[in-house]
Amino acid sequence: MNAWAAQRTEDYGALSTALCLCVYAAGLFGEDLLQRGYRRDSAVLAYIAVHPGAATRHVARAIGAPERVVVRNLGRLTGDGLLVLAADGEAPVLRSYRSAS
Repeated sequence: MNAWAAQRTEDYGALSTALCLCVYAAGLFGEDLLQRGYRRDSAVLAYIAVHPGAATRHVARAIGAPERVVVRNLGRLTGDGLLVLAADGEAPVLRSYRSAS
């Protein structure tokens, strides 16, 4: 029974269940988006570990992600202290990074 049918038959238990399922599905979708960012962080970190001094543009091409997304990943990893800026380019895609250790 869907939310529309539950409302027409005034079955409020089914209506609240349907609405809870919608909220739960939205939460799972949000969690998946968050986890996707973390998975990409690990791919970026692994690439930088093997290729120290790699520029943002090269990392993006190697892992198959858009440059703007990799810029965000690199910013998060740098902020967490896992990476450091090796060479500062004027544009974020020209910056290069290496492991902090």
